Amino acid sequence: MRTLLAVALGVVMGGLGTVVHRYGDEPWHLGLILALALTAAAGVLSRAWAGYGTLLGFGVGWVAMVQALSLPGSGGDVIVPAGVLGMVWSYVGVAVLAVVAFLPSSWFAEVPARRNQPVA
Repeated sequence: MRTLLAVALGVVMGGLGTVVHRYGDEPWHLGLILALALTAAAGVLSRAWAGYGTLLGFGVGWVAMVQALSLPGSGGDVIVPAGVLGMVWSYVGVAVLAVVAFLPSSWFAEVPARRNQPVA
C-alpha cells in the first residue's frame, strides 16, 4: 500500500514540478530550484517511509509523469520543451533521486525510544 501511495506522490510531484519548473528569470530560475528541492524532499520522505521500494515507486511515478508531460498534446503544445531548462529538469531530477538512493542508511534508521532515563 505504501508503494502505491509513493507512486501517487511521484505523479503529483512530477506534475507539479513540471508545471512550475519554467518560472523565473534567465539568471535565476526559482521554479526549477523549488521543483528540484521538492523532488528531493519527497524522495527522502519516500525512502524514510518504507525503504527503497517506496523510493523506487516514487521514482517511477515521477519519471512517468514528467515524460508524459513532455509529449506533445492534442494541439501540439509541449509543457517540457527540448531546451536546456527542460533537459535540466528531466535529467537533474533523476540525478536528485539517485542521490537520495545513495544517502547513508543510518540517516533513515529508526531510533529506539528511551523511556524512564534519568536526566543528567
